[in-house]
Amino acid sequence: MLHVVFAVPFAMENTLRFARAAAALPGVRLSVVTQDAPEKFPADFRRLLAGMERVKDALVPELLCAGVEALGRSVGPVDRLLGILEPLQEPLALVRERLHIRGMDAQTARNFRDKSRMKDLFAAHDLPCARHQLCGSLQDALAFAQKVGYPLVGKPPAGAGAKATQRCEDEAGLRSFLAQVRPARDREVLLEEFVQGREFSFDSITLHGQHVFHNISSYHPTPLQVMENPWIQWCVVLPRELAEPEFRDIQRIGPRALSTLGMWTGMSHMEWFRRHDGSIAIGEVAARPPGAQFMTLMSYAHDVDMYAAFAQLMVFETFTPPVRRFACGAAYLRGQVHGAGRTGMGKVTAVHGYEEIRRSLGELIVEAKLPTLGQPAASSYEGEGFIIVRHPDTKVVTAAVQHIIQNLRVELGADQN
Repeated sequence: MLHVVFAVPFAMENTLRFARAAAALPGVRLSVVTQDAPEKFPADFRRLLAGMERVKDALVPELLCAGVEALGRSVGPVDRLLGILEPLQEPLALVRERLHIRGMDAQTARNFRDKSRMKDLFAAHDLPCARHQLCGSLQDALAFAQKVGYPLVGKPPAGAGAKATQRCEDEAGLRSFLAQVRPARDREVLLEEFVQGREFSFDSITLHGQHVFHNISSYHPTPLQVMENPWIQWCVVLPRELAEPEFRDIQRIGPRALSTLGMWTGMSHMEWFRRHDGSIAIGEVAARPPGAQFMTLMSYAHDVDMYAAFAQLMVFETFTPPVRRFACGAAYLRGQVHGAGRTGMGKVTAVHGYEEIRRSLGELIVEAKLPTLGQPAASSYEGEGFIIVRHPDTKVVTAAVQHIIQNLRVELGADQN
């Protein structure tokens, strides 16, 4: 039997769904390295495990390595080491190299994790991306701004998606951002031109260096706008037909970008833009499955379990490309204080409009996770809940998710405790 160790720093529902899929594979013994207490894991999940090792910080390579070594002694030699969180990918690769475990190496993981390095590689291989520069001082940043112009986007080189990202509209905004992050030599900040246009994802599976599957999703509005406006309810649409003219460029460029970064076997999540002039630009690429329910959406679009498919890919290195049968979409429900934002608001106090949405959309709704009264306000951009719809016609799905975000309202109120 293969001994698979899954790094699960925190007992989060989404991570556990991937781990359960690995545990369900025939001929697999699953163990977990975590920094959470065992009682934080569901009892039925603990029963699936061959071993569990707790470390102080599962994101620190040395501690992660110690946990994996301990499981190797107690359960048996480790054949695969997996994890889905963005900050885990480089530590996992370092441990694989140290313990001679098959999988992505540290240099490849660094190509994906270090966004400045990533975009330098893209530029060297004539792959379209935003102009960018690592800046270790105010002078560096102002010089870059003078060359590129405003607005700019500032972010840490190892950021995940839109997290810790800020738009700088002018010099005052840039100075304010730099005062917060305090760049220095060996602690640079990444500045990029602000790419304006429509934003999409390109979620791919690569097997032994060959591009074998991709998904395209369209964001409404862009993730950065969602991060900048915490009250916005947003949506994503997975069109049924991917052989459309607007997707030809990314279907040609996307696999080449992944090859440039060194992807051999695994799943990746790429964000890309269609500029107003028709050109495209790659935003960022992560060497992990997408978040924000995208795996669930892809499962509905293809009528397969993509969590199980990912586990099969990473453990046994096999994958059968599924047929895309439906368009799907998700509306992400984020609480508001009578439309005024959510700063300092602690709990869900009301949910308005769902019964009308349920009546009007009917069987289009295939999954819904509605906020419950008293539920704490979410810290994630995914919000307090979501609704997923599915239909063979992309236009029907697009109209449905727009209807949801326009007619369902989640109210937040101050936490009195």
